[in-house]
Amino acid sequence: MGKITLGSHTVKSHGWKVAREHLIDWIILVLLGIVIIVLNIMEPFHRYIGPDMLTDLTFPLYQDTIPIWAVPIICILVPICIFTVYYYFGRDVYDLHHAILGIGFSCLVTGVTTDSIKNAVGRPRPNFFHRCFPDGKAKFDSVTKDVVCHGVKKIIKEGYKSFPSGHTSWSFAGLTFLAWYLSGKIKVFDRRGHVAKLCLVFLPILVAVLIGITRVDDYWHHWTDVFAGAIIGIFFSSLSYLHFFPYPYDDNGWAPHAYFRMLAESSRRDTTMTRSGSREMLENDVELGSSSMPHHRNRGSTDSE
Repeated sequence: MGKITLGSHTVKSHGWKVAREHLIDWIILVLLGIVIIVLNIMEPFHRYIGPDMLTDLTFPLYQDTIPIWAVPIICILVPICIFTVYYYFGRDVYDLHHAILGIGFSCLVTGVTTDSIKNAVGRPRPNFFHRCFPDGKAKFDSVTKDVVCHGVKKIIKEGYKSFPSGHTSWSFAGLTFLAWYLSGKIKVFDRRGHVAKLCLVFLPILVAVLIGITRVDDYWHHWTDVFAGAIIGIFFSSLSYLHFFPYPYDDNGWAPHAYFRMLAESSRRDTTMTRSGSREMLENDVELGSSSMPHHRNRGSTDSE
């Protein structure tokens, strides 16, 4: 492996090269974002809701404690700011690029999975009654006994998207990835037993847990929705991180796989160039030796004469 030289691979010197190598990956992230938009435009499955099923769906309709626009800021932009701070001191564009690409994949594939399940399941939210009947007067189909909503169409549509929790899955997707990232950078599993490191790593996960709890407190989700969202986010964040980075307890857990692959390729190039140079020098020596031999023979024959 080549010599580890921190600070020699910056955005200016290697940024375009690294981004170009992963151009297809960035295109896939854009496509995932488009899929999420399409899934949110689609109408979810309207699950049957009879009169005796409204008991657990009559909770008040409150505003979100954490608005939807704040979720990408908390689970994507804040971690990216932390990645950038580390880059400022480490000057490793491989780490910065793969951290951003990794958390982007983690959150977007989580979003696609979450929204796909939401639309397919069509589970009503705990506050569905007040979405469907804003005036408090329930109305049901005379034949099927299913609800006949007369509220705002957009609000009713969101009422069928309880399972799983999007706030929770996105939060765990971004903040668990950040926890993995911090674990590798501060070497939390170095077997020295520093509890402070564990507390730092646990902090992003605690924030994700609290965001999930607000979804139950606001009566936008059942607790099972939040639990399922957390599992989805943790799964894809772990999958994404380990795709780009080694395990945090690994000796090389502080940098992405691509960084060490680059060092190995650089070492092979240096070895090849060294061997080529040595072979060329040897060939030159042989040529010099061959050219000098006739000269010695001529001088010997002259002396004998």
